[in-house]
Amino acid sequence: MEEKKKSGMPVAALVLGIISIALHWFWYITLPTGIIAIVLGAKSAKKLGSKLGKAGLITGIIGLALFVLVYVSLIIILIIDSL
Repeated sequence: MEEKKKSGMPVAALVLGIISIALHWFWYITLPTGIIAIVLGAKSAKKLGSKLGKAGLITGIIGLALFVLVYVSLIIILIIDSL
């Protein structure tokens, strides 16, 4: 039986991805946590084949996408309101 390498990267990626989704209103939290979740998730999914790593990658992408959606919407609303 082959023993898999144990690493905290997949778990860290998932936790950071969840934080980036939960706090997508706060850019100063979402940007770093989302980017780090994507990097750690991609590395752990590629090196270890981890499903948690893939989940961290996906949650990081979703968190950043929500962030972009919210802030682009706010900018559009502000522009329309000033007309």
